[in-house]
Amino acid sequence: MAHWAVAAGWAEQRVLRLLLARGWQLEARNWRCRWGELDLVLSKPQRVLVVEVKGRSSAGPDGGGWGALRPRKRLRLRRSIACWLAAHPHCGRAELQLVAALVWLPPRRGAVRWCSLTDWG
Repeated sequence: MAHWAVAAGWAEQRVLRLLLARGWQLEARNWRCRWGELDLVLSKPQRVLVVEVKGRSSAGPDGGGWGALRPRKRLRLRRSIACWLAAHPHCGRAELQLVAALVWLPPRRGAVRWCSLTDWG
């Protein structure tokens, strides 16, 4: 398995553990459709949370993950979410939240950085 895939899995696992501890329930992990992939989809009563996870070992040229959230990526995310909701109609009336979780990979340490993307155009 490629190093980046191991790192991405580690970052997703860290974010998932944090959210499960906050009472969220996992609906899907690495859910794929023709438009792309949703890293994590979680739920609480009447709420659905979609999390785009970016793991980085340094700030680098993409600002620690922020630069990866370009307009093309946003479009793929919106389409993937619409596809997921179509496949899961029971979630269609729930409040939808979209967040990015930026995770420092070992050996760096630091808190997960969260950014709400729900109103993201």
